[in-house]
Amino acid sequence: MGVPALVDIDQVLVTGGAGYVGSVLVPKLLAAGYRVKVLDLFLFGEQVLDDVRDHENLELIRGDIRNRELLEQSFAGCDAIIHLACISNDPSFDLAPELGKTINYDAFFDIVDVAKLAGVHRFIYASSSSVYGVKADLNVTEDLPLEPLTDYSKYKAMCEDVLLENRAPGFTTLILRPATVCGDSPRLRLDLTVNILTNHAFHNRVIKVFGGQQMRPNLHIQDMTDLYVQSLRWPADAIDGKIFNAGYENHKVAEIAEIVRNVIGDDVEIVTTPTDDNRSYHICSEKIRRELGFEPQYNIHNAVEDLLSAFQAGRVPNSMDDERYYNVKLMKNHELK
Repeated sequence: MGVPALVDIDQVLVTGGAGYVGSVLVPKLLAAGYRVKVLDLFLFGEQVLDDVRDHENLELIRGDIRNRELLEQSFAGCDAIIHLACISNDPSFDLAPELGKTINYDAFFDIVDVAKLAGVHRFIYASSSSVYGVKADLNVTEDLPLEPLTDYSKYKAMCEDVLLENRAPGFTTLILRPATVCGDSPRLRLDLTVNILTNHAFHNRVIKVFGGQQMRPNLHIQDMTDLYVQSLRWPADAIDGKIFNAGYENHKVAEIAEIVRNVIGDDVEIVTTPTDDNRSYHICSEKIRRELGFEPQYNIHNAVEDLLSAFQAGRVPNSMDDERYYNVKLMKNHELK
């Protein structure tokens, strides 16, 4: 990473730009000098972008990615699309599978088609490392077959195929398969492994671990968002049609609990109970380091420290119960259609 490539990108549109990752990414894009449009339903409120909402280069568009006419209006003049918007994770998807399909898969055809027609010349897609399913291989590389176990991961994988089929001269595509993201954000999620354990450790002084030997790949939210910014800078021939895992540390859940306790305090109790859910995920991110030079700069310890600071400063009120931190709770209360 380092020297920006001579890439002609000025206006970037981020779908889901007011989400967990998007609300950290958008200020970075603005700081890097890009003009930015955010297309989002803003279910979690526009306040997540309060720090930049008056920025002269930011345009907020409230709307649904399933509305083709809105896509046509929004994508006009854009050089790059970073597509983050989706119903995130398995529990959220399972609440309303048909809704999830319309947003995560059906809408994708129009999103890609409209992007090409609008003259967008770089499309970055946030897939998921869950597309591999459970692998016994020690190194889960991009070459392994996809065996998604859930509808969420199945449609993520199917969208990859749609995007690759639409590759064309002047329409550069990049697919990233992120690990589970962790750390603080203006639109904080407390339904992700590291964040869940930290929340309970700080507020209850107890961490409940179910099983504990399952592997979980993680990536700090600062690294994830730095990667999206950098993906606008690499030369097209370095990324076009490529797929990269994006992760850093593969730890057992029991090891993550220990990291959390080391940061939060020795008085935190770790309670381990058996579980029938022994799904274990890990990924190898050597390819993106080797080909693009991307190396994460933060770790789980840093993510826990950031969350601790947020809790101590009172920036996360009612963290155990408030729907805004939990996708499933919010979806249940807002009846998306």
